[in-house]
Order: sequence, then C-alpha cells, then structure tokens
Amino acid sequence: MKALLAAALTGAALLSGAAFAADLPAPAPVPYKAPAVVAPVYNWTGCYINAGFGYSVWNQDHVTETFPGLVPLNARGTNGGRGWMGLAGGGCDVEVPIGGIFGNVLFGAFADYDFMNVHGSIEDSVTTLQGDQKQNYAWATGGRVGVVITPNLLAYTNGGFTQTHFNGVNLQTNGTGPVVATTPAHTFNGWFLGGGTEYALSFSWLPITGLFWRNEYRFSSFGKADLPFTPVPGSATPPGVGTHQQYYEQQVLSELVWRFNWQ
Repeated sequence: MKALLAAALTGAALLSGAAFAADLPAPAPVPYKAPAVVAPVYNWTGCYINAGFGYSVWNQDHVTETFPGLVPLNARGTNGGRGWMGLAGGGCDVEVPIGGIFGNVLFGAFADYDFMNVHGSIEDSVTTLQGDQKQNYAWATGGRVGVVITPNLLAYTNGGFTQTHFNGVNLQTNGTGPVVATTPAHTFNGWFLGGGTEYALSFSWLPITGLFWRNEYRFSSFGKADLPFTPVPGSATPPGVGTHQQYYEQQVLSELVWRFNWQ
C-alpha cells in the first residue's frame, strides 16, 4: 500500500514538472557572429619589375661651327622631335616608418630601358642642310624617395643618371634631292629628375596579386657634343663644318608594376 502511494506521488510530480516546463518560453536563439576579418598589412619593402609605354618630346639646341676649331658660325637654333616609346625595368624599395606628418617613407633604387622611335630633324641655316634624326634607345638608373599616402598609394620623386642614343643623319640641301653630307651617330650622357604616383590594383577577377599602376613625368638633360658634317664624295658641300648639339627631353610614362612580395 505504501509502495503504491509512493509511485502515485512520483508520477504526479513528473507530470506537474512536465506541464510547468511546457509553460516556460523557449530560449532566445544565439545570434550568429561572423569571425573577425583581419585587414591585410601592406608593406612596400621588396623588389619589383615594371613595363609600360610613354610619349617623349625632345628639343635640340644647336650651333653651326667650324670643325675642327669649333668656332660658332651662327646664333643658336632649336629643333625638336617627338614620338612614342616603350620601357621595361625593375627595382627594390624599403619602407621606413618616420612618424609625424610624413608617416611611412620609401627609399628605393631602380633601372629601366627605353625602346624608342622618336623622330626629329636637323635644320642648319648656314649650309641649308636638313635631315631626319631618330632617337632609338635610352636607359636610366637612379633612386627615388616617396611618401606612403595610404597603404595602397605612394607618391614619389626620383632622379639619377641617363644615357640616350641618336642615329646618324643623312643631310640634303634644303631637305630635298640627294644626300650630300652625313653626321655620325652619337650617345649622350645626362641626368634626369621626375616624380609620380603608384597605386595598388585590387580586382577580384585578377589571378595574381601585387599589380600596381604607375604614372610618372620625367625630365632629362644631356651633355653637349660636337659632330662633323661629313660631305658625300662628289657633292659640293664644303668640308670643315660641324654642329654643336645639346638635348633636353620630357617624358610622360604609364606602367604596370608587379611586386614580388605584395600580399
């Protein structure tokens, strides 16, 4: 009898507990929390290769002179040339935290080579000789200093040594008729200054990372040279005349840069 009473009480307690639990509200769902996204840490320290194209404009200051002797025969004149070019190069940079208004500063060294087809002319007022002149290559090496404006954007200035080559010129009287004289090809040494920006390209469809778009302006000044007018045998061009030349060049460049270590 006691056992039956205990069993009845236990069953009643279980039923009451179940009924009470049914009356309680369901626990609120725990909201999903996405894992924290860690922003990539960019660093401009490293090496790269670059390639692109540009437009070049040069001026040639020249004076007709005796050769030898180098005595000027007229006042200085100016001729020019212009045309498209391609370039390829590479370099290495180091990013240094400076702090203050400068933030992080970049120091780098680089070299590049220009494939050129830039045409101009020689027009000599003393001998009335004229001819087409072609600049066919140049190269430059130097350093640059930049400021990291944002993690993906760099503004910089650069400078260094440059060298360029001009082909020889076939000269005609007033630019027409047979060739009556020539000037030799010559390589000019000089210096350059420039500056520009470099920006990290970030597109989901790109299969590689580390691509940058660089845009730059560059000014170059080349050393002077004295070149003879060599008469073609049988022509009436008098010997003993030459030209004193100096070149200044401006270039606008646009390039793709690939950085080896960019995340």
